Amino acid sequence: MVAVTDLQDIKKEKILDAAYNRFLHYGYSKTTMNEIAGDLSMSKALLYYYFPDKSRLYIDVMRRVGDEYLKLYAEKEHTFCNLKEAFEFQINTQHEFMLKNYNLFDFFRLNEQNLPDEIWQIAEHVHEGEKKILINAIAADTPKCNINPVGNVVDLVDLLLDALHGVSVRAKSHKKTMFPVKEDLEEIRKKRLLLSEIFIRGLTK
Repeated sequence: MVAVTDLQDIKKEKILDAAYNRFLHYGYSKTTMNEIAGDLSMSKALLYYYFPDKSRLYIDVMRRVGDEYLKLYAEKEHTFCNLKEAFEFQINTQHEFMLKNYNLFDFFRLNEQNLPDEIWQIAEHVHEGEKKILINAIAADTPKCNINPVGNVVDLVDLLLDALHGVSVRAKSHKKTMFPVKEDLEEIRKKRLLLSEIFIRGLTK
């Protein structure tokens, strides 16, 4: 017999699946709880039993999406031939993730000046995962004498990721929003790859 808690977990996962699909195709702002409930043939009251409001549902969807994103990093950890390969993986994986899930982030565009603490916590969790894979890549390359020894690897990777995050395109410098438009993502990716190449050259013997 399946326990009640297991059935609740299964139901919750189905809700998260339905919500993810809605947010992915229509964005947060154009998705309603009624629509999600309808996709599941579920009453709105039952949906609210599991998630008290749309923002709470969105946060849980983003938490799961963030965990799935970090699994990509876990699968590749300690497999890179060199530092360049590790940085290219980080930049390209993030780029592909943004493209695939772009409509999910309209919540960020709508609330970028007032994001909930839970969203910041998810973002920090993701940042730590990205940072870890690059720290390990530098640590693995140093004994091979491919790069110069680094005093504080954590601070160095933090600085680089901050720099990569700040890469933008000139055309949007006048716009109020800080979140990039989808059409700019490819140019941003290329600039980030160039910046990482300059960074690696600075470490190379």
